[in-house]
This record gives sequence, structure tokens and C-alpha cells, in this order.
Amino acid sequence: MTEIRVNGVDLAYDEAGAGPAVVFVHAGAADRRLWNHQFAALADGFRVIRYDQRGFGESGDAPGDHHHYRDLLGLLDALDVDRAALVGCSMGGSYSIEAALAAPERVAALVLICSGLSGHEWPESMRERAAREVHSAVPAERLRAYAARTREPDPADVEAMARAQARFLVPEPGELVLDMLRGVFRRTWTGPQRTERHLEPAPVHRLGEVAAPTLVINGCRDVSEIQRVSDLLSGGIRGARRVDLPDAGHLPPVERPEQVTAELRAFLTERHSGR
Repeated sequence: MTEIRVNGVDLAYDEAGAGPAVVFVHAGAADRRLWNHQFAALADGFRVIRYDQRGFGESGDAPGDHHHYRDLLGLLDALDVDRAALVGCSMGGSYSIEAALAAPERVAALVLICSGLSGHEWPESMRERAAREVHSAVPAERLRAYAARTREPDPADVEAMARAQARFLVPEPGELVLDMLRGVFRRTWTGPQRTERHLEPAPVHRLGEVAAPTLVINGCRDVSEIQRVSDLLSGGIRGARRVDLPDAGHLPPVERPEQVTAELRAFLTERHSGR
């Protein structure tokens, strides 16, 4: 693991291989270990880079406002990457779209896996289901205290939330998924207060502007409202290719690693060959 200073925060990252650059952007329910299989497998033909976003994994915290897509572009600058394919899962996909709209000349291709989408309004059914299946795992008064940073998180509450979130997102969560989620909740409840900002105008209204060749990967066992975002992306980005993975939930890179790696290799090799 190496650290590099980007926009006032130390970001932890790994780099391997040589060739066209590929940057992996992890989900909000994970850290850079999400890409263990893809990072190792694709280093034989690409310069692969994975990093922990600020406040995740081994990266630092920084209070105040921030834009994750600016951190992503700042990482490219810091590592002297002129142009890269961006591979993002969940909110990592959303940040990759923002980067592709903010600096299209820097993005050679997009792979959006169970992606989020900035500006998309989640339906009430999604909020109700999350409240019922995830947030109910910890009493509301303790959740409020953790959010306000007025109480140290109880390890039992961290464990309960990690397991509830895992069940919500992934049909068959393994120990890696649970461990990443434990880290997410520990950092969320103990780190400094910060406010995430997004690209304006919102990408949900600008999908037709995305110029990079795009692959959309959807997990057919993901939350149905999240799968709707894959519909928006594959329908709204010109020429987007779509792959549906029948047995995957929200984190296909760890649920179906070989399948995801094979799809990435085929798509990125095709882009590099110019076909």
C-alpha cells in the first residue's frame, strides 16, 4: 500500500502492471479490496490502479465539503495518468460518470457495475425497505448519536449494521463483504463531519453527453430499485453495452469475480485494440 496527497487528504492506493491505465473506484459499501480479483488478473496487460476514497479503508479523513469525482481526477493528476478507463461499482460508478462529464478528455472508457447516478431520486419504496431491513438493526436513538458523533460506536452495533447491510445488498455475503462493511460503519460513525457534493448540473439529466465507450453490468439479484439505475444508464448513454449477471447482487466484483474479470478484459481489450 502507498499513500499520495490529493486535495488535502492522503489516499491509499495500489498500482501494478503496465499498459493502458485502468482505475478501479469502489462502492460506498466497500473499500479497494472489492477489486482483489480484477486488480491482480488485469495487471498482465494494463496499468491497474485501485484506491480507497477519503474516509474509507486506509485513506485519511478530511472535514468539510468534498467532491469524490474531483479526488478521482486529482488522483490521475498525482499519478501522471493522462487518460484512463474508469471501472466503478455502486457509488464508485456514479463518481466515474461525474469525472467523465467533468473531464471527458481524461476518460477512455467507463465500466459501471450496479452503479449509482448523481441526481437520481430514490423512490419511497427504496427508503422504506432500507429503513425496515437495515436501519432497524440499531435503535434509532443510537443511530442519531453516532451520526452526530456524540457517542462512541458499540462494536455490537457496528456488527449488526454490517450484517443488515450485507443481507440487503448481497444474497450470499462472504467474510470480505462483512469486513469491508464493518470498516465503513466504524469510519462513518467516528470520522469528522463532512459533506459530499456532486457535479452540477446533475448527471441524471446529462447521460446523453457521456462520450466514453461504456459497459453497464447489472446484478439481477440486486435491489430492484438499484437495477432501475442500470436501465437508465444503458438506455441513456449512447452506444452503451449491457451485461446482466443472473446470480449477482450489488457487489459482483466479489460475488462473481471471474465473470466480472472476463467481461472487463474483453471490453477493455476491445477498446484498446480500437475495434
